[in-house]
Amino acid sequence: MSAPGAGQAPPSGPPYLPQVAQLGGLPTPLPDDAICAVFLALFVAGAATNMTIFQVNRRRGHKFVFSVLLFGFCMARIMAMVMRIVWASRPTNISIAIAANIFTAAGVLLLFVINLLFAQRILRAYFPRVGWRRDVTLVFRFGLASVAALLVMLITTTVHSFFTLDMSARDKERKVQLFAGTYLAVLAFLPLPIVGGTVLAARHQRNKRRQQRGATTTDGYDDDDDDDDDDDDEHSSSKIEKFGTGSMKTKVILVLFTSALLALGAGFRVGVNFSPRPITNPGWYHHKACYYCFNFVIEIIVLYTYTIVRFDRRFHVPDGSSAPGHYVNGVAPGAGDDIDQDQSSAGEEKLGGVSRGSNGEADGDIVDSGEAGMVPHGTKITSMDLETPKKLSGLDREEDSMGGLNKGVNMDIGEGGRPRGDSVGSTEKDEVVG
Repeated sequence: MSAPGAGQAPPSGPPYLPQVAQLGGLPTPLPDDAICAVFLALFVAGAATNMTIFQVNRRRGHKFVFSVLLFGFCMARIMAMVMRIVWASRPTNISIAIAANIFTAAGVLLLFVINLLFAQRILRAYFPRVGWRRDVTLVFRFGLASVAALLVMLITTTVHSFFTLDMSARDKERKVQLFAGTYLAVLAFLPLPIVGGTVLAARHQRNKRRQQRGATTTDGYDDDDDDDDDDDDEHSSSKIEKFGTGSMKTKVILVLFTSALLALGAGFRVGVNFSPRPITNPGWYHHKACYYCFNFVIEIIVLYTYTIVRFDRRFHVPDGSSAPGHYVNGVAPGAGDDIDQDQSSAGEEKLGGVSRGSNGEADGDIVDSGEAGMVPHGTKITSMDLETPKKLSGLDREEDSMGGLNKGVNMDIGEGGRPRGDSVGSTEKDEVVG
């Protein structure tokens, strides 16, 4: 097969065919149609699976937007496959070539974003005080925002390069594309040092605590000090705020594995751009096999790895997490106010010797005189006893609890702690004094 544009004069008007070899070359019905059809089916299945998982989780109140991102990635890849199949049938249609190149370059950015956010979650799990710092959060947000800016740069320069023959403009556009490609390759590689460094630092701290504990046990401390050291070590190790299902080790391996694959693909693509060849003499790295393997094969592996291991469960965190402790304890709006109210009313509830339900009413359980301090053992407290403290105003609270109650009430307590007959005073016949 001759290279595209070989022996042919350039078209009289824009868009113009590039004069340098492109990764993958010019598609042809054979073998590109068959290869693209296989990838098309795989991406359609991936899109349907992830959208189904998202909808099922949404109905269950399980929010996980990364399933939607994988769905969007699959849709971009479906469009890229369709455009390449159409381009194979219409090789002289440069507009279709532009669309195919844009969808091919844009889709993988979503995978970069997913891995970067997963790396951030792992950092926050191992080192909550560091991961939730504002400056660290801003760095990650800048990385995410830069992806959108680079996407705009790539689309603009790619489209414009097809509509100009000015060599100076094309040279500047190529520099922009090289910068954007290098930046994205670094971004794809970034989760590797983040996650790897986080795990190594956590292991270093754990080993340091073990060494300190070993030193204290050999300095002649008693057994009580050893027990305290063990408790402190367990408390320190429990500071890892685990999230989702499965072990943290599995999460780390998943992010490292997928990031290594994505970095390999991004590095290969930018390396090809740094080694331009004329369109009539492409290099081995422009071959179709390299194009499909370093693009779509890698992405299929990442897509189905996350889907099969149910990353929607493994990497899920409580919705609204914004501070240390939220990964483990969850996010409960107004929980602090509720705790203060519970603490302030604890004394009043103990005065009545009864626990209240979630609606504030008495549960009506049998209470123990040891807890209430004013009610005989086995006496049942009803909600009417807690309506107002005035019903207890006739009792002398300074006296013994049993003696004080015997002055105002004549009650015959039978077996099982229940009163026999109507032995309660006439003024409160339907009530049992609390």
